[in-house]
Amino acid sequence: MAAINIPCTHTGSLPRTDQLIQLMFAAADGIPVDPNAMDSAIHDAITSVVQRQVDAGVSIINDGEMSKPSYATYVQDRLAGFNGEAVQNYFFEDLQDFPRSAEAVAGNPGRRKRKAPSCTGEITVVNGQAAIDDMVALRKAASDCGHDEIFTSAASPGVISLFFFNEYYDSHEAYVFAIAEAMRHEYEAIANAGATVQLDCPDLAMGRHSAYAEMDLDTFRKTIAINIEALNHAVRNIPEDQLRMHLCWGNYPGPHNHDVPISDIIDLVWTAKPQTVLIEGANSRHAHEWAVLEELGVPSNKKLCPGVIEPQSNYIEHPELIAQRLERWARVVDPDRLMAGVDCGFSVHVGSHSIDPDVAFAKLASLAEGCELVSKRL
Repeated sequence: MAAINIPCTHTGSLPRTDQLIQLMFAAADGIPVDPNAMDSAIHDAITSVVQRQVDAGVSIINDGEMSKPSYATYVQDRLAGFNGEAVQNYFFEDLQDFPRSAEAVAGNPGRRKRKAPSCTGEITVVNGQAAIDDMVALRKAASDCGHDEIFTSAASPGVISLFFFNEYYDSHEAYVFAIAEAMRHEYEAIANAGATVQLDCPDLAMGRHSAYAEMDLDTFRKTIAINIEALNHAVRNIPEDQLRMHLCWGNYPGPHNHDVPISDIIDLVWTAKPQTVLIEGANSRHAHEWAVLEELGVPSNKKLCPGVIEPQSNYIEHPELIAQRLERWARVVDPDRLMAGVDCGFSVHVGSHSIDPDVAFAKLASLAEGCELVSKRL
């Protein structure tokens, strides 16, 4: 019998270099930044982060989101229509229960710099070259390291609608489908470069205790069903096996005691086109849900990439723990439909400092070692 090889990856963002953080913070504050200096810093950061992933043994790598100040709000630099008042404070229902936790989350410098102006006009593509440039840079850096398997994360239509308030379109459905059609260019640019397209979808889970917190469960489900329809519309020209989606309850150090159970949403998640679904499986709020999916079952056309390490702690997970976690997940889906991942990004907003950057790459190395261990057992 051929040995089973469990590949490993992560969810997108990796720690930026100090130079890049300083330049992006200056740009966020409206301080003039030399475009050549910014381009050079992004190039150097991509080169470094790709090499560090390869050295760690990561199977499917990316550019660490080095060109993006935040995993969702970057779209305001690529799409027109977002010219309203910028909103910096976001509601999380769990943080209302624990004000001191709310203060800690609000104090993160990456979140303080993040801005999301509301939509006040028609959404159109104004910088289609940016996504293409991202792929050229990633492909070159990966090729220079002798690595072929790459992915690039992109904000889903639903999460963009979550961050950027709608003041222009007549309905949520009209708004999210307008976003979908505009973002189609970026998704197809990633696919055309031969990379896997990762759609980041915190709206489907985190949305329940943030922007959609006042909805009852039925209304919430109807809303995210529309978001999924819009996502499917946007990726209609991309094969399902070149697509993956990240289901996320929010990468912030809060109590998460209002997180929606995966059992309340997973039937809708399966209707999304991406073949592979990345889910949280390492943190203490969702680590038990492998058993839920074992009971409910996973459609035969879907693959799973559970998080088996988490990005909020400086603890480096032991490779044996990673192997044990993957053995449990191998009871949920056949090993050939299993990939190992991280619960969320290590730096979802530029300057996020919840983890030592060097520890982040040490955790990825442990992830790869854990995959090697379990691959000998399955």
